[in-house]
Formats: sequence, C-alpha cells, structure tokens
Amino acid sequence: MTAETAPSTVVTGAEGGGGGAHQHAASKTPLLYYDQECAKVEAWLDEHPEFMQDYFLRKATRQVVDSWLVTHATSTSSMTQSSTGESPTQPTGGSSRGGSGATTPVRKISAHEFERGGLLKPIVTTIDGTPTFLVTPSPDSTSNCTSTHHMATNNNMHNSNTAQAGQRRSRIELRHLDEKELIFELVKDICNELDVRSLCHKILQNVSMLLRADRGSLFLVQGSTCGGRCLVSKLFDVCSRSTLEEMEKKEEIKIQWGHGIVGFVAESGEQVNIPDAYKDNRFNHDIDLMTGYRTRTLLCMPIKDCNGEVIGVAQVINKQGESCFTTNDEKIFASYLQFCGIGLRNAQLYETSQLEVKRNQVLLDLARMVFEEQSTIEHMVYRILTHTQSLIQCQRVQVLLLHQASKGSSFSRVFDLEASDMECEDVDSRTSPFESRFPINIGVTGYVATTGETLNVADAYSHESFDRSVDEGTNFRHKSILCMPIKNSSGQIIGVIQLVNKFDDLAFTRNDENFVEAFSIFCGMGIHNTHMYEKAVVAMAKQSVTLEVLSYHASASLDEAHRLKSYVVPSSKKLRLLDFTFDDIHMSDDETLKACLRMFMDLDLIERFHIDYEVLCRWLSSVKKNYRNVTYHNWRHAFNVAQMMFSIISQATQWWKVFGDIECLALVIACLCHDLDHRGTNNSFQIKRWNVCRASSPLAQLYSTSTMEHHHFDQCIMILNSPGNQILGNLSSEEYSRVVKVLEDAILSTDLAVYFRKRGSFFNVVRTHDNWVHEDNRELLRGMTMTVCDLAAITKPWEIEKRVADLVSSEFFEQGDIEREELNITPIDMMNREKEDQLPLMQVAFIDSICLPIYEAFADLSPTLKPLVDRVRENKMHWLELSEVNVTQKRKVIDGEDSRQ
Repeated sequence: MTAETAPSTVVTGAEGGGGGAHQHAASKTPLLYYDQECAKVEAWLDEHPEFMQDYFLRKATRQVVDSWLVTHATSTSSMTQSSTGESPTQPTGGSSRGGSGATTPVRKISAHEFERGGLLKPIVTTIDGTPTFLVTPSPDSTSNCTSTHHMATNNNMHNSNTAQAGQRRSRIELRHLDEKELIFELVKDICNELDVRSLCHKILQNVSMLLRADRGSLFLVQGSTCGGRCLVSKLFDVCSRSTLEEMEKKEEIKIQWGHGIVGFVAESGEQVNIPDAYKDNRFNHDIDLMTGYRTRTLLCMPIKDCNGEVIGVAQVINKQGESCFTTNDEKIFASYLQFCGIGLRNAQLYETSQLEVKRNQVLLDLARMVFEEQSTIEHMVYRILTHTQSLIQCQRVQVLLLHQASKGSSFSRVFDLEASDMECEDVDSRTSPFESRFPINIGVTGYVATTGETLNVADAYSHESFDRSVDEGTNFRHKSILCMPIKNSSGQIIGVIQLVNKFDDLAFTRNDENFVEAFSIFCGMGIHNTHMYEKAVVAMAKQSVTLEVLSYHASASLDEAHRLKSYVVPSSKKLRLLDFTFDDIHMSDDETLKACLRMFMDLDLIERFHIDYEVLCRWLSSVKKNYRNVTYHNWRHAFNVAQMMFSIISQATQWWKVFGDIECLALVIACLCHDLDHRGTNNSFQIKRWNVCRASSPLAQLYSTSTMEHHHFDQCIMILNSPGNQILGNLSSEEYSRVVKVLEDAILSTDLAVYFRKRGSFFNVVRTHDNWVHEDNRELLRGMTMTVCDLAAITKPWEIEKRVADLVSSEFFEQGDIEREELNITPIDMMNREKEDQLPLMQVAFIDSICLPIYEAFADLSPTLKPLVDRVRENKMHWLELSEVNVTQKRKVIDGEDSRQ
C-alpha cells in the first residue's frame, strides 16, 4: 500500500464501521469503540508511522493539536489542579478570550509552583489558540519542513529511549549478577536520569534490590542553613511493586531538621543501622500505625554530593530473610549512594536551570504584556491587575497611584480587581479596571508609599500598620497582605501594588515577593511610559493646534492673492530677469512678486503641473510674508537667488533640459524658500547658544547639523501644505515625492558645510566630463547651482556687490554683538565689529577659498557663464584696492599719532 492509496483505504474502512472518518472529524465526536474495520486501519497506521506522521502534519487542525497537548500533559495539569483546587483549563474548543487588547489571562501557572520544584514537564495550556506563558514555540516550527524535522527528531529520541529501556535487565537477571556487576548495572540505570522524582524512585528500587530490603524511602533537603532546613519526601515506603505514578499521588512528608532518625542522619551526616526500630527512642511509632506496616530493621544513610554536603537521606526497611542489615550492606549502600549523590545533584541542577528558564519566560511574558499596550493608563493597569492575580493567585489586587505633590500622603487613583471579577460576563470585553470600590488600608499602603519598603504580612490583624476599620461593615476580612512600591525608571515612587489574601489561606512567600518585585519594576516603567505617552499625545495635539493657528497667521490673505492676481505681469525682458547684472534696488515688493510669477510662466510650470493661478499668487505672498525683516537674509535675498537660478537654467545654459520639469519646479521653489524664517544668525550661533542655555535654542535641539537649513525646509513644507497655498496639489504622488526630495536636497545644499563636503566630487565630474544623465551627478549639479545662485552677489557689478557686502557684514556684526553680550564669548573676526577694517582682506580670502573655484568650474561647464567668473575676479581686485587704501589710511593715522607724541 502506498501513501497515495492509504487515505482512500482508511475512509472506506471507516465507512464500514458506520459514521466514517470525515463525519467524525466534522462533528468533533470522539470514537468510543473500535469495530473490526477500524482496528484494521489502526493496525495499518501502526505499521506505517511515516504516513501517519505526514497525514497528521498535513491535516490536523490547531484544535486537534491543542487537545493532544492537553491530554498528554495530565500529570502537570492535575498537579496544578490539586495544588489550587481549580479545574484544569479547557482546550481551545471552549470559550476564547480574544478580542480586546486587555485579554483576561487564563490561569496558566501559579507562582507557588516554583517553590514546589515540579515544573520540569511543559505547561501546555493555551490562550487564544496559541501556546503562551511557559510554552515557547520551537524556533523550528516556522515551516512545515522544519516542523517535520523537529517531530522526526522527537520520534528518534523516543525510539532511542524505548530501545534503551528495552536493554534494561529484568530483576531476575540482575539477581544472578555478582555484587560488582550488579552495582555497575544499577549505576548505569541512574546515570542519565535528570528527572528528580524518577531518579529518586529508581534509587529506592535499586537499593532495595541491592540490600534485599522490603521497602525504602528517600528524603531531599529543602531550604537553606540561614532560613531553616527540612527534609521532604514524596517517595515514602516504596516497595518493588510501587510505580512512580502511584507514589506521586501521595501527600509529601516533611520532617524537621534534626528530628527523628532521618533528621539525625541529615544533621550529623552519619549512618544509622538499627536492628530493632522499636527499641530506638528516635523512631516514630505513629508511622507504622498510620501505614499498618511493622518496621523491624532499619538502615539509614546520608546522600552527599561531590563536596560532601548532605543533599538527602535514603532509608531502607526490613532486611528480607535476615534479622538485620550487615556491615557489608552498609558498605554496598554507601558505595551506591556516592553515585546517587552525584546523579541527584546533577538532576537538581538541571531542574533549577529549567525552573530558571521558565521563571524568565514568565517575566518576559509579563514584560511583553506590559509594554505592548501603553495607550492609556486604565488599559495598562487593567492588564497589570489581571496578570498579577493570575500569577500569584490571591483574592484581591490593587494598584494605587500617588498624587505627585503629596509625597506619599494620598493617592490620586485606586484601581482594583477581585478574583470573582474574572468570572463576570463582561470580562472579555473590559479594557479598564474598576476604581475605588474598596476602602483603602491607608496604614499599610501609606507606609509603603512613604518609606519605599516592602511589607509582607502573614496576619494583617497582628500588624501595627493595619487599620482594622477597613473591614468594618463589609463581608471581607484581610488576612495576608503583600504590598510593594512601584517606582519609575529614576527610582521615584509613583504608586504601590497590594495583594490581599493568598488562596488556600497561605502566606505570601519570598518567591512571591521576588515575582511581584520584578513585576513592579516592569509596571513602574510601563506606567511611567504611559504617562509620557499621554503627555506626548497632548503635546502633539497642542502642537497641531498651534501649527494650525500659525499657518493661518503665516498665510497671506485671499485679498492679497486677489490683488496680485489682478496685476499684469511684465515680460522677462522688461524685468531684466535674464541678465546676470540684475539689480532689484528700484523694485517694489509687489514687483518682485510679479517677477516670480513671470519665472513660473516662462518655465511653463503653471501649465505643466496644473497650478491654480490664484493659489500660486497666495503661495508667493505667503512665502514673502514668512521672511523676517532682518538685514540681509530676507525676502529680497531669496528673490535675487531665484532670479539668478532662472537666468542660468532658462536661457544662458538651457540646463532646464538637463534637469527636466520636476527638478526645475523644485529648484525655483527651493530658491524662493531657502532662507525662510531666517533669524539673522547662522548655524554656529544656534549651537553656541544651545551649549550655553539649552532652553534658548530649540532649533539646535531639533537639528544638530545644517540647523537653519533644516528649519527653512520645514517652513517651506508647512506653507506648501497650508490651505490655499498648495501649489503642488495637482501632482501625482510620485511627482510630489520627487519634488519634495529634490527640494530638500537643494535647500540643504545652501549650507556651506555641505558645499565643502561635496565640491571635490563635483570638480572630479567636471574634469572628467561625465554624463549628467546619472542621478548622482545631477544631484551634485543641482546642489552646486544652488550655491552659485546663493553667492551670486559676488558676481554683480562692483556697486551692487559693495552694497550687498555691507548688508552681509552688518548682519554678521549684529550676531557678533549678541555673542559678546549674551553668550560672553569673543566673536570670530568676520563678525567682530572691532575688526571692521579687515573686512576687505576677509572678502578676498572668501573669494579665493569659496567663490572662485566654483565659478571657474561652472565656466568650464558652460562658456555662457564665463561673465560670472570674470566679475568675481574684478571684484576681488576692488577688494584688494580697498584693502590697500585701508592700510594707507591706517598708516597715516599711526604716523600722525607718532608725530603728536
């Protein structure tokens, strides 16, 4: 039979039994009996495990997998059930707890289980159909291929263990071995066992066989020397017929350290061989009365680890066929227990590591829960309360948040949760906790909030801080209380978390404290982050309102737009927009706006991008309005930069063909907006002010490099997005993204620091006559063109250049005055009013280092740009002459002073 024909055979056989496999699968009804045909199918599946595995991987539903996991973890589930008195969790066929973000947790595990030391088997309870809390999906479970490999590996391990178990010799075979061979076989039997209970059970059965004893018991040491130790056994009175499952159903027995025979052996570390138990005063006769079994002889020995520390006590009872245990029995017992001590220590270390892994998984799950939802404080605290109650298993949980100004004297909000709330009908849909339902025990909570200390009270009524009046008139009585502070990341107490009345009348343990302490750290960070998030949301809302108001006031009015729209726009020739010697000194502001409209018209940008003419008029008026009335970096400077860009790319070089419509649009907008909201101070000044007083320069806080240029770009985008100013509104999303990208690069290129960083690459492209089709090369060209236009005053006739240079130096000196007066620093020479006479030489240096190289490169690119570099050289000569004049005048002044002396 092949894998392809097997499914049809299975279905046929199932139909013969009345009902069919498909009907069973659809109805989810378990098969309660096997008829002959089904038995044949099952036999065939047993003979073909590969097909069965493949069918399961391909066809099994999530519900089937979850049901399988639950039914194969009954020992762990029953252990949890017996310890808490709760019914085991139903598989996912039951009610799902999905939906709201504040999903109420299904009971997965109690923190008390970590004290029991019984968590080596996986907890497989699921929530929302997925393994959670202590069940970590295998990393290999992400694909069918790796899942198959994972299952095959598990099958191989199972087969290997089965084979290993099959190789164990029977008791009859073992009895025929000599003493050394027998000890060797029994040591092999325990050497690879890492489950503590299973190991203890094997040890007892093996020593009973070695010593021919009727029964045995094994006690393990729990606790520490400083906190009090005891001996605990769940394997008491184990005989040759006892199974591990039977032993685990019995209640564990605790014996105080130093009490009885077992306690004496543990404390002294010495063996005890008693030929008649009833003649020894240390023997407890009540055990025989309880079990109905009479103890005659007894051999009890300590189990020590490799360091000689007692980790347990083994005891065998009633030597078979002889009156008492012999000296030889003592030697054999001691020899075997040496190996057992090593095995037990290894198993305990393994169990400890497994528990630590699971503890970390619990805390990671709690941390994930806390940090994945921080939208509101109510939602956040509700998740804290539900998960805390699920983990610690107590009657009531409260989170109390402090008034910030109260210093622990009062609470602003009190959230609470009772265990009974988890059974309410609306538990799945709730996203916020109950508030202030119960009286506040201000004695305990106030003490913790004030001192920051943890209070773990086993009996509330016996503690001095407890206020008994909180129980008056209620059906509730405080018994045990665990109260801890909640702190934020800076260690400030922001509230307390209080757990009341642990289930089964148990006291809160040190283990509970550890969990709640770790949890309170996450809670503190989560609550603090939620507060910060809420503040950020409010701040963003305020910012949005502020931007809306500023946008309204920053935008030009419709009347201004209508007025500009009504004007007749002169030609470029009449406005001299194509001349490199252009001067705006005699133009009014309205005339500059009309000139800008002419640039958009001649570059065909209005028609190409369907720009509404009235919107364009309003946008231009808004841009002009958003320039401050500073000495140089004002609207007139921006207008002159745009004029130079227009004259270069339109007629002089025809580079509009190189750049294309979109890049030309972005470049013209960039020129007009490249200094928006300039404050008359440069980037260096913003950083200096930030270093002196952080609150006085928020721009430097926002942008650490190209500070003002980033701000200019942000202002540009703000105006472009303002109602009535959206000149890019008819562009496609791709065109809009492209314009904004080119626009940002162009404005940032006006920072001379960016110019110095990129000009080497640009000069290389110019020297090699590389193709401008490449985007990288074209980006360099756009950036350098922005610099050429920004510095274009240096290319004007001398009278214009001198006038502009005076404006620039005046603005620089104003910044230098502020640095000296407000920042208490000496300004650099260029901004130092006391060194005004050195201005011509500084201008020469500026021309040599910055201006000439870039204008010479542009002249190489296009001969039509040679007049620019020529006038730069002419202006350099004028500055040199002015420098010589200043030197001559200074010399005359000095000579005059000398003659008077």
